[in-house]
Amino acid sequence: MPRIVVCPLSQVSTSVIAHQASHLVTLINEGTPVERPVSITAERHLLLSFNDIIEPIDGMTAPAEEHARDLLSFVGAWDRKQAIVVHCYAGISRSTAAAFITMCALRPELAEADIARSLRAASPFATPNVLLVGFADRILEREGRMVSAITSIGRGEMAYEGQPFTLPLFDAA
Repeated sequence: MPRIVVCPLSQVSTSVIAHQASHLVTLINEGTPVERPVSITAERHLLLSFNDIIEPIDGMTAPAEEHARDLLSFVGAWDRKQAIVVHCYAGISRSTAAAFITMCALRPELAEADIARSLRAASPFATPNVLLVGFADRILEREGRMVSAITSIGRGEMAYEGQPFTLPLFDAA
């Protein structure tokens, strides 16, 4: 069953193997060493380099529209035959934003608020990066509903590192 697996950097290899993932999305600070698991080919790995900030800060790279566009293009090309692993450093903010964006893009018939509640149910730590979500909201023409949905679930529990979790792309039949 196609699913989105969210994890921190420390759990990438374990998550890819455990879920037999075919695709990998990395959202991480530029220069952070990331080793792509050997089972993931280079063309099935998207690396987006930006800091986990929600407003510009000197010396840091904020999420930008091009990051959201690249993510949407990549997940749109995913064949959904196997899992996709999405990770950032802690598995709390950038990766959960990307998972939420992916669900909104691939399941446009679902309400954004329902997807956000599913995200919160799957991870008490999830605190999606609202700036990245905002870019995707505009690109997908969701008229602010994605940002509102993320705002409605509030900040997740404080943690240094989140626990891996999955979001099924479709309900089990």
